[in-house]
Amino acid sequence: MADNCHVRKWLFLMGAIIAEVTGTLALKGALDSPALYILVGLGYAAAFVFLSLTLRVGMPLGIAYGIWGAAGVALTAILSLVLFAEPLTPVMITGIVFIMAGVILVEVGNREDDAHQAVPNAPETETDPPQTEPGGES
Repeated sequence: MADNCHVRKWLFLMGAIIAEVTGTLALKGALDSPALYILVGLGYAAAFVFLSLTLRVGMPLGIAYGIWGAAGVALTAILSLVLFAEPLTPVMITGIVFIMAGVILVEVGNREDDAHQAVPNAPETETDPPQTEPGGES
């Protein structure tokens, strides 16, 4: 059952990314075809529904939002090049790489935290001896 939940997290997040990128690209297209504003609204609404479902099935907000934002930036930049012939300069590509590297670092940090929390009853590493209550034996 945990595997099913894990897959759903990623499917919902992919839905959020696709919907947000669709809405953003439709926003550019709506400048020439105002009817596309309907797609803008639907895309953004669907993105937030999918993002909330992602959170509901247990993905941490910082991870979900980071991946959603980074993937959205990267896909929008690439698809803007393809659909609208907008520039994608080496500096822009470098920026996208840095954004994605940051998201990867956040994800790695989250996994380390999950691994630490998964060890129940881990021994404490205190350097001070245990304290006794006043009036108790020493």
